[in-house]
Amino acid sequence: MINLRRIDLNLLVTLDVLLAEQNVTRAAERLFMSQPAVSVHLAKLRDLLGDPLLLPGPRGMRPTARAEALREPLRDALESLSRAVAPATPFDPAKADLTWRIAATDYTESTIVLPLLKRLRADAPHTRLAAFDLTPSRLARQAEQGVIDIAFHTTQDGPEGLRRKALFTERYVLVGRRGHPKLKRRPSLRQFCELEHAIVSQDGGGFHASTDDALARLDATRRVVLSVPHFLFLRSALANTDLVAMAPERLVRDDPALQVTTPPVEVAGFEISMYWHERVHRDPAHRWLRECIASVV
Repeated sequence: MINLRRIDLNLLVTLDVLLAEQNVTRAAERLFMSQPAVSVHLAKLRDLLGDPLLLPGPRGMRPTARAEALREPLRDALESLSRAVAPATPFDPAKADLTWRIAATDYTESTIVLPLLKRLRADAPHTRLAAFDLTPSRLARQAEQGVIDIAFHTTQDGPEGLRRKALFTERYVLVGRRGHPKLKRRPSLRQFCELEHAIVSQDGGGFHASTDDALARLDATRRVVLSVPHFLFLRSALANTDLVAMAPERLVRDDPALQVTTPPVEVAGFEISMYWHERVHRDPAHRWLRECIASVV
């Protein structure tokens, strides 16, 4: 068996042209080589393959049986190799038939994935989108293995080892149902603390959040009476009760059932980024998707 490491790819290209032209002079012209250089290549090929390959004939050169057997497999192999190393073709979203996999929380599903859907259905109608629950501890591994293509996470606590692009900075606002009697105007700090609050505790069952830390610096406390694991349930709870909450503005600002006001205490917001693995960084389809996401948010 021939050791492929010994084969100069240029020799195979020369053999392909020689088999097509069956003439050293014409082959040299097609290869932009001198006739002696082509002859040197032919000598090396004969030594490598243990066969004369091309013999003198009445009108040029005549391929041997071994050369004839090589003609089609060699042509197919070179064409496959050429396609493999060719520059990536431009991505056409209108013709794409892909499934993209995104890891997101219910918050980023509402603020990023939902606005993205309209763009995808219009520009890439044959594609599909699968949303996965966000598991921060598994993000880097999932991205590396191709389980997910993109993840949305806070920049501060984002996974190491992935590429990242910041999308937006979020701020907290005070929210209650439309017509809430205690939110007709911005409440004072004392009034704010007397309201019944709900919070999202993604770890489950917590009744303390960053708002409580901010209040503690002012020697104040509030009444937290409901802890839920998801922002979407929080929004429903606020719309149907007199509970209030400190919620991300993008989640609630366009909800006609809710009333938004500025809280009397300043609570630090957060930045949301999208994350992806190096393996897809230069992929034209993936680049198009990232550009879409950045544009819709």
